[in-house]
Amino acid sequence: MAKVKILYIEDEPFLGKIVKESLESRGYTVLMETDGSKVLELYENSKPDVCVLDVMLPNLDGFSIAEEIRRRDYQTPLIFLTAKTQTQDLVRGFESGGNDYLRKPFSMEELIVRIENLLRMRTRHGNEKPDDYQLGIYRFQPVKQVLHDGVEERKLSFRESELLKMLVRNRDQIVDRREILKLIWGDDNFFNSRNLDVYINKIRGYLKKDSRLEIITIKGIGYRFISA
Repeated sequence: MAKVKILYIEDEPFLGKIVKESLESRGYTVLMETDGSKVLELYENSKPDVCVLDVMLPNLDGFSIAEEIRRRDYQTPLIFLTAKTQTQDLVRGFESGGNDYLRKPFSMEELIVRIENLLRMRTRHGNEKPDDYQLGIYRFQPVKQVLHDGVEERKLSFRESELLKMLVRNRDQIVDRREILKLIWGDDNFFNSRNLDVYINKIRGYLKKDSRLEIITIKGIGYRFISA
């Protein structure tokens, strides 16, 4: 079985060496780059299974790299590493196409768990037909992570898209809250649970132009997506 190939972008040489060697000791193949301007060429030549991107890089920052990768590839998982802690930085990370966000300092165990979780999700959905869904006035394209109401096109983050897809595929059925958390966030801890509440409210807002669409909260259990 081929090793998982990780493209790792980090401009701190000491940290980069530690992370690279730690990942390689666990059986991953790691390609490391320190200069943001060289990342896209390396990405095209290496076709990695997952990208781990530092945000603050010389010449081209991690957000800009992610946006360019997403123009070429909707599926390769992207994880941001950053010392930034502001909410707007996290939001920009997801809006630029990131799948996950890990704040520095971080443990190798946590990084590996997040990598493996994203790879499992990609494997689980990798052979599925890239469906388009008509939801009332909306057209939802999960692969492109886009929701269109006929006038405005909204770019969804990875987790927004995965959450909406999970609800839509199980429409009129209750989707267990813990299952959502474990599949999309990788853990059903308190912090992730509060994040899920925020995401549900955001998606409700995105769908508010069509009153026939509703996400009902089943208290203590989960959610049900209804489309009349």
